[in-house]
Amino acid sequence: MDIHERLLGAAAQVYAEAGYRGATTRRIAHEAGVSEITLFRQFGSKEALMLEALTAASRTAVLALPDVPVDPVRELTEWSRGRFETLFRIRSLLRKVMSEVEEHPEIIDCAKSYPRHPVSFLEQYVRRLQERGWATVDTHPKLAAAMLVGAIFSEAMVRDMIPEVYSYEIDEALDGYVRMFLRAIGCEAGSVEAGEP
Repeated sequence: MDIHERLLGAAAQVYAEAGYRGATTRRIAHEAGVSEITLFRQFGSKEALMLEALTAASRTAVLALPDVPVDPVRELTEWSRGRFETLFRIRSLLRKVMSEVEEHPEIIDCAKSYPRHPVSFLEQYVRRLQERGWATVDTHPKLAAAMLVGAIFSEAMVRDMIPEVYSYEIDEALDGYVRMFLRAIGCEAGSVEAGEP
């Protein structure tokens, strides 16, 4: 891993542990195994480093869906599992960002900086289902996508904090969310799995 990538990883890790104020350039440089001078040569400022580190962490959360839907239950379940695993892995960082966004509104821009948000990917997939006749035309693709993405986000962010509410296995939850999502958009899983619109 090159110095640039090491610094990005260290910045995200230290930010998740200590927040913006606690993520000093000295601590980040130490964690990355470089000098502070190297950090400033690479990024110019703490602000630039933090924004790039948060943007890089956000990018890892975007997964693709197939251009041609074949098996929506399987495709969406795999997508949902990947999305959950990514969010769960970076949940401490996301929690810290959400808790500090009012004090540091510039950090929210990192979420807007990558080209296609997961809601966008899922929205386009719903449109492709509509084109195939597998989802009702009156479905609002963006709202439907936001619903599933929101459920997955909730699982990832609070599952470990309130286990009594999230007492079911994650695979059971993801399968349930996907099947409810497909029913909500008028996509009958049985007929789609059989290859019939």
